[in-house]
Amino acid sequence: MNSVTIAVDAMSGDRGPAITVSAALDAVRENEALSIVLVGIQSELEALLREGHPRIRIEEAVDVVRMNERPSHAIRHKQNSSMAVTLRLVRDGVAQGCVSAGNTGALMAFGRSIIRMYPGIERPAITKLIPSLRGQCHVLDLGANVDASAENLYQFALMGSLMASAISNLPEPRVALLNVGEEEIKGNEQVRLASHLLAQCDSVNYIGYVEGSDLFRNVADVVVCDGFVGNIALKTGEGVAGLLIELLEQAFTRGVYGRFVGWLARPILGRLLRLMDPSRHNGASLLGLQGVVIKSHGNANERAMLSAIRQAAREVEMEVPSRINARLDDLMI
Repeated sequence: MNSVTIAVDAMSGDRGPAITVSAALDAVRENEALSIVLVGIQSELEALLREGHPRIRIEEAVDVVRMNERPSHAIRHKQNSSMAVTLRLVRDGVAQGCVSAGNTGALMAFGRSIIRMYPGIERPAITKLIPSLRGQCHVLDLGANVDASAENLYQFALMGSLMASAISNLPEPRVALLNVGEEEIKGNEQVRLASHLLAQCDSVNYIGYVEGSDLFRNVADVVVCDGFVGNIALKTGEGVAGLLIELLEQAFTRGVYGRFVGWLARPILGRLLRLMDPSRHNGASLLGLQGVVIKSHGNANERAMLSAIRQAAREVEMEVPSRINARLDDLMI
């Protein structure tokens, strides 16, 4: 792997910079090709970094975008925030990618104004790999766009297909629209029109509609929806995964028999828990921007933030933005 520099918005998110600094240290220790720029209040970051690290440096930012702040207010008044400075480091080539656990709307707004969109793409979409039976599935949009037109959904499908080819090495990824049923007559007008557009696109392996239960069954490699539906589906899935993890832990730690069975099943349970743990899959791409921008969960712990940094480095290594941009012109309607 060639050397990669990732800028990290150290001040945003619910848990503060201590989580981010710790994750950054773990990231550079496990990857000798990685360097990190921590962006934020210098005095706070220096105190947390203590003895420092040769491949971690601090970039000063004097302000922070709050989680409940309106994107329009952030754009007007927070140009010197850690979020904005982080994105400018990518735009200016100081870093090849970035990570932020901050306000999603503000990150999208700053991303569009600082890094810019692919030509022909109207809106960015948040996409994430989720585990499924015998594989993974790219789902988008997961919250960047509460409402989406048919053309938006079509563009999301194009970008999702190209990303699946780049990240998952799939020559013809199966692309589907998330709907309330598999029949052609189901769904709202936007979904039905998007289905018509995709059915006419020879460059996309469109397989039709899938339902929410299909997300984890390896039915499709890319599933497309608007951000309202996608965010609810993602959070519901994470909630169910957390519930199952907790129930399994209770079952195999309660009583002598439960502990004995748990000890016997430990190797299998370990693999299952790793697969289901949402923190191990943290890090969603803000797809459509001309640069690698990874959105971390706002409440990410150290392991989850480390996962997001890994995702950013991986997308830089695989040159995801340039590979998508190179083919996008041929697919646009």
